[in-house]
Amino acid sequence: MEEQIKIIRQFPEVGEVEEISALTSGLINQTYYVKTKNPSEPDYVLQRINHLIFTDVKMLQHNIDLVTSHIRQKLEDKNESDIDRKVLRFLPTADGQSYYFDEATGYWRVSVFIKDSKTMSEVTPESSYLVGLKFGEFEAMLADIPEPLGDTIPNFHNMEFRLQQLHDAVAANAAGRLEEVQSLVDAIEKDADEMCMAERLHREGKLPKRICHCDTKVSNMLFDEDGKVLCVIDLDTVMPNFVCSDVGDFLRTAANTAQEDEADLSKISFRMDVFTNFIRGYMESARCFLTSQEIELLPFSAMLFPYMQAVRFLTDYINGDTYYQIKYPTHNLVRTKAQFDFYQKVREQLPAMKAYIAELLK
Repeated sequence: MEEQIKIIRQFPEVGEVEEISALTSGLINQTYYVKTKNPSEPDYVLQRINHLIFTDVKMLQHNIDLVTSHIRQKLEDKNESDIDRKVLRFLPTADGQSYYFDEATGYWRVSVFIKDSKTMSEVTPESSYLVGLKFGEFEAMLADIPEPLGDTIPNFHNMEFRLQQLHDAVAANAAGRLEEVQSLVDAIEKDADEMCMAERLHREGKLPKRICHCDTKVSNMLFDEDGKVLCVIDLDTVMPNFVCSDVGDFLRTAANTAQEDEADLSKISFRMDVFTNFIRGYMESARCFLTSQEIELLPFSAMLFPYMQAVRFLTDYINGDTYYQIKYPTHNLVRTKAQFDFYQKVREQLPAMKAYIAELLK
């Protein structure tokens, strides 16, 4: 706690601290709950930013400052009540920065803890609708943000880039595994041109990039005690991207009946009830800014992300498991087969997905 106390003192708005305890949620940044002694003062969230993943912390925090201030202004313009519960607020350091750099421990930031809030992890048709509604609203509020945002993780959801990584891995065959997976490589290559559609349409000026969250999970929203959505959290990955990112990223895990590394492919199927409820919510709040091209690509988004993840797992397997943590020697290969199988099962539902969206548009 001594180390965290030293850091928290760099944010003068924080009063006397009673206790600092680790929060278990969050896979990338180290996060702590800061309880203050004065009952009239809020509690806080202290985070150490993982600068190995987010290499440009200044740009990362500038993005977050732009996003939160723009959303706050939108809420004020609508005369919303309880605004401090509906958008995150980060504290300045003594010199006005939104993060503090400590030579021994790295980069830190502090936000106000939103009292009487909770996260959810269960994916149901109802929670899928709420996720779609809230992330569509999030994109809609940021559709007119006046200043461009930077890419906190360059090429994060770039399909062409991920395929090039696979091609490089195949050419090097560093772990001598290519012969074993050649049929999988061939199957992936068969659909490669189609799955790079978004990047192509963007170059042709037909598909815009929006400000997207890029990590759309039900656990990345806060709810009040009545189950109403308060705000979107975990803003590190907010950056320009295609709306495919926020749609496909959620559906890849939420609409799969199995885990991403399920070895028994018979357990894998695509949950149309999750798809329809998410899309219903998303269209309700995002239709105000979506182009016809973006709406047309919503079913494609559901296919794109399991395909992209299959490419990433296969690349890592061919490279000798240098990126993802594995629990056993063929873990990345099992993951690849599971994701590619899910991609194929999503593709089978393409006519049904298109028909559902056509009904929504009537």
